[in-house]
Amino acid sequence: MFDMALAHSGIYSLFVFPFLIFLSRICDVSIGTLRIIFVSKGFKYFAPFLGFFEVLIWLLAISQIMQNLSNIWCYIAYGGGFAAGTFVGMYIEEKLSLGTVVIRIVMRKNVPAVKKYLEENSINITSTECESSDGRVTLLNAIIKRNSVKDISKILEKFSPQSFYSVEDVKFFSAEVSCSKKFSFTPGKAGNL
Repeated sequence: MFDMALAHSGIYSLFVFPFLIFLSRICDVSIGTLRIIFVSKGFKYFAPFLGFFEVLIWLLAISQIMQNLSNIWCYIAYGGGFAAGTFVGMYIEEKLSLGTVVIRIVMRKNVPAVKKYLEENSINITSTECESSDGRVTLLNAIIKRNSVKDISKILEKFSPQSFYSVEDVKFFSAEVSCSKKFSFTPGKAGNL
């Protein structure tokens, strides 16, 4: 059974309350960060679900602060939990790699080979011949799953290290454009580039 004398002891108020507040802030801010990202990516049904739990956890944390207004460690835990929760939320979102992006690649060398390799891996590419201040370049555009960006960057690093690419989030794209599936960079297969 929970002992109320323990709850009012110095150890509990100095360590346990602040630690619980810190953990709850990590949870609710991480959920809030993910909720905002899901809203921006168009997950309109999942975001409100997360919002419910975000506010519920926040209410639990703030109620503990209100019951312990004289404890400075609760304030520090609240602020620290917010900072850590932001970091954790961004880390989780990065690992999830949700959504669709457009990748724009500007390159000079190995264009046909890289283009062929990407097309063999079900990435629909559009290419345009362009003029830059340094001469002719080829601009490749593709709409891909966000988790494929690292694989494409490995291909470019290995076979066209002078190339430049940029990545932008895509919230909507027309039904006629098919989005590529995730693929895996295999050096043996790309060895013929």
